[in-house]
Amino acid sequence: MDIKEIQNLIKFVARSGAAEVNLETEDFKINIKTGGSGQSAEGQAPAPQIISVPQVQAPVQAAPAPQAPAAAPATPPAPQESAPPAEEDTSKYVTIKSPMIGTFYRRPSPDKDLFVNVGDEIKEGTVVCIIEAMKLFNEIESEVSGKIVKILVDDQKPVEYDQPLFLVDPS
Repeated sequence: MDIKEIQNLIKFVARSGAAEVNLETEDFKINIKTGGSGQSAEGQAPAPQIISVPQVQAPVQAAPAPQAPAAAPATPPAPQESAPPAEEDTSKYVTIKSPMIGTFYRRPSPDKDLFVNVGDEIKEGTVVCIIEAMKLFNEIESEVSGKIVKILVDDQKPVEYDQPLFLVDPS
């Protein structure tokens, strides 16, 4: 910001009647304060005061560093307490994962039945879903026999490579 722009800003603030205006950029900070009432007793706008402070970033980075690690461990204990039971439940199950990136479909076409539902018994080679990748519809077959316990992805949602799709109880 050059001196002409600063002068125009001062004039604008003085005419507007604002008590204080702060302008901050990466390079500088300007604080313009007026008398606050907008007009003095003589009908003239009060003379604004300008305070310009160069931005200093080094102390700001040094101060929060010790505090951030202390604050982070305070919140996670609650989610960690609920996480182990989920891991224990799924440890006895086999996960069928996506072999590719694409769109997950639970049925061969919109007017057909679902490939599998929760509670269905499947065998090795049973088609459990379709993943569309680049306009190619790839049938995904189960590599394990067992009972579908949980379907982890919603129909017609994108999936990533190696993303869990189904939990199967092999017993």
